[in-house]
Amino acid sequence: MSNPKSMIRVRMSSGDAHYGGNLVDGAHMLALFGDVATELLIIQDGDEGLFCAYDNVEFLAPVYAGDFIEAVGEIVKVGNTSRKMVFEARKVIAPRPDVSPSAADVLPEPVVVCRASGTCVTPKGCQRK
Repeated sequence: MSNPKSMIRVRMSSGDAHYGGNLVDGAHMLALFGDVATELLIIQDGDEGLFCAYDNVEFLAPVYAGDFIEAVGEIVKVGNTSRKMVFEARKVIAPRPDVSPSAADVLPEPVVVCRASGTCVTPKGCQRK
């Protein structure tokens, strides 16, 4: 089986904003990576498995309410029960409140806002593939 990949795209809402200026906290990107990891484990093993640890997390650019974030992930190494994964979150659409309250622009190039890597585990007895 080739390395499974996954992608989700979500819009950050005002409810996601945690700080002044409608800034979304970085932990929200990690929650998106958790959802991507779950899908990857289901594709790989037929089971949701468990996220054990991140070994690297880099927050690279701010995320604001109204931004559309694309979170992608890939399994890069498969062990007996462990699955090493890499993740990237990219801003693909940004609001334009300077134009109008509902204006937004598709960015010409996605802006990488977060990168991470980590390890998940699917116990042998739960692996169905």
